[in-house]
Amino acid sequence: MASHPAPIARSLFVFSIFYGGMVCIAGVLGNKQVTLGPLSAIGPWFGLGPLAVEAGIFAFLLLVTISSAVAELHGRAVANRLVQVGFLPLIASILLSIAVLAVPAASDMDPARRDAFALMMGGTPRIWLGGIVAYGISQTLNVTLFAALKGREGDRLLWLRAAVASILSQIADTLLFVSIAFYGVFPIGELLLGQMLAKVALSALLVPPVIYALVALGRRLDR
Repeated sequence: MASHPAPIARSLFVFSIFYGGMVCIAGVLGNKQVTLGPLSAIGPWFGLGPLAVEAGIFAFLLLVTISSAVAELHGRAVANRLVQVGFLPLIASILLSIAVLAVPAASDMDPARRDAFALMMGGTPRIWLGGIVAYGISQTLNVTLFAALKGREGDRLLWLRAAVASILSQIADTLLFVSIAFYGVFPIGELLLGQMLAKVALSALLVPPVIYALVALGRRLDR
């Protein structure tokens, strides 16, 4: 009798597709700096200008909450496998960007669009390496912390477990990416502090409601 592979849970199937899309789009969104509204006023408290953050953080916060939701629903091992598989779309998108940038543009392409595309999609080896290293370590750290806190608290305090894991992993992400990509290019102290403050504030505000929504959606999909 032929054996059939075990069916994948619907929540894991949906979250995996969503996760892969966020991995790819995060780097593109990161080309825009966005103001944080009232949160921008935190910067002057620390001797900085008004806080701003690269828009890729919103995709990365979704990555954090998706991996945490998968850990909550399917366990740490499955969530870590999701993070590992996430390297595939991340590296593939970088290689495709390099290949497309290397191919000459069509002669009738609008020069403004051509130059804008090169500016948006271009990068240096250090930036690409920083993105890969920061992604792998920070996302693995998030899953590890979330699972460890669940081991202590059980199913209680989902919002707190997710927020703490997100805050600490986002600090690690900022330290790794900025240091690898820009150390020695220009002074990075102010950039590090500003990005970490912004990411901590956003993690504390956005992660708790999103994690509840994703876990509820996952449980609904798996009924």
